Amino acid sequence: MATLEEKALHERLERIETLIQEIESFADPAARACAKEVIQTLMDLHGAGLDQMLTIVAEAGMPGDAIIDRFARDDMVGSLLLLYGLHPLNLDTRVRMALDKTRPYLKSHGGNVDLLGISDDGVVRLRLEGSCHGCPSSAMTLKLTIEEGIYALAPDVTAIEVEGLVERPSAPLNFIPLELASPSDHAARANGGWEQVDGLGSLGQGKVRMIDVSGRSLLFCRVDETFYAYSDTCPACRQKLGASRLEATALVCPSCGHRYDVIRAGRAQDEPSLYLEPYPLLMEHGQAKVALPALRS
Repeated sequence: MATLEEKALHERLERIETLIQEIESFADPAARACAKEVIQTLMDLHGAGLDQMLTIVAEAGMPGDAIIDRFARDDMVGSLLLLYGLHPLNLDTRVRMALDKTRPYLKSHGGNVDLLGISDDGVVRLRLEGSCHGCPSSAMTLKLTIEEGIYALAPDVTAIEVEGLVERPSAPLNFIPLELASPSDHAARANGGWEQVDGLGSLGQGKVRMIDVSGRSLLFCRVDETFYAYSDTCPACRQKLGASRLEATALVCPSCGHRYDVIRAGRAQDEPSLYLEPYPLLMEHGQAKVALPALRS
């Protein structure tokens, strides 16, 4: 869960990005050029100052190296260093860290992801493994879970290739890479986005709860220490699952009795052609967020 300081930083960056777009629309080319120069000059000044700060810290030896490592692993400070091209961790390390953060969700659905390589021009090649590959949730998992995780730590990635599917980030601004400071917006702008789920931490083991998230009713359940999110409708009888119950790992529809394995991407145990629609769900520091796809027009 982002701290209040991190949220404030992202809000300010979003505001700056909005203002930059307004600058681009200035009819007066001289005013547009002047505004760009002011912003770029400030960026250069701040970047030089941050670079000097890192140099001073590094001169302290091992204690300084430990501080720089903490900088790199702090979400807010890391985003700021990325913005100025000063992040101390290389691209390969940051991509691997991002994949490690997404693996719990993939494994909860019987899958995993393998890093095949990163090209010199920043193209990340991945391969899905296990039952997650080819299942109905794989496209959403790729677009929202893996993409969000990678761009959060490695927004300088130029493309992500998985099983022939290619996802590319939005084109960067041509004079200030402000999108580097709020990389998770890549997925949100294109495909819906991640939404916070309040109160899920109080859901007991083996319990089910319907929660409204940004106007959509979703079903959440908990098996041991893992939480899952699914659509609120039974695919067999099209009835709501609000009164459903969990029996071990099986979610039982109260209307027709079909049983769906919540730890196997919602597949029906008694009719494999049926499955619940899963939603990527991540837990960070006790706070849940769920990925919502864009609504069909």
